[in-house]
Amino acid sequence: MDAMTATTPGPAADVASLSFEQARDELVRVVAQLEQGAPTLEESLALWERGEKLYARCEEWLLGAKKRLDAARGEADA
Repeated sequence: MDAMTATTPGPAADVASLSFEQARDELVRVVAQLEQGAPTLEESLALWERGEKLYARCEEWLLGAKKRLDAARGEADA
């Protein structure tokens, strides 16, 4: 089993389909693995790229939540 198999649901796992919690948890694992040092440069790069996608997914969820809160506040003020 290589390092990527241990950190991701699979190379074809679609980040866009992950919930916030799934993306966050996987991002934590990716960061931990990067901190430990992947065996090869290629694996490090793959982890980094996966981490970037996971971070973007988490940010997408958080921005969506902020918009919903802002909308709810706007309705409460009306």
